[in-house]
Amino acid sequence: MRNKVCGFIFAVSVTLSACKTSSISKNNAPADIKQIVNSSDVTLIDVRIPEQYKEGTAKDAINIPLAEIQNNIESLKGKKVVVFCNKGIQADQAVEILKKNGVEAYDGTSWKNVKAIQKEADSSK
Repeated sequence: MRNKVCGFIFAVSVTLSACKTSSISKNNAPADIKQIVNSSDVTLIDVRIPEQYKEGTAKDAINIPLAEIQNNIESLKGKKVVVFCNKGIQADQAVEILKKNGVEAYDGTSWKNVKAIQKEADSSK
C-alpha cells in the first residue's frame, strides 16, 4: 500500500512539474514580445470577429477572425505575425495553427496588451 501511495505522489509531482516547465518555456518566448510588436516587419493580426475588431484594436492591425486563419496560411507564410484577441484564448489557438503550418507566429495575448506595448514605445520616442 505504501509503495502505491509513493508511486502516486511521484506521478503527480512529475506531472505538475512538467506542466510548470511547459508554462515557463511558453513565457520565455524566443524573443521579447515588446520588441516583436514594435518591429517594422511584423504583421499584427486581430483574430476576433469583425464587430469586435471595429470597436477597437491595436494600431495597424488587420482582422483575420480565428475561423478564417486556416484559409489565410499561404498569405502569412514568410511573415512574422503577432496575433491577439480579447483575453488570449483565441490568440493561443491561432498561434498553434499558424506554427503548425510554418508561420512565424507570436502570441500578443489581448488587443489591449498590444495597444499598451505600442503606446509605451510611442511615449519613449
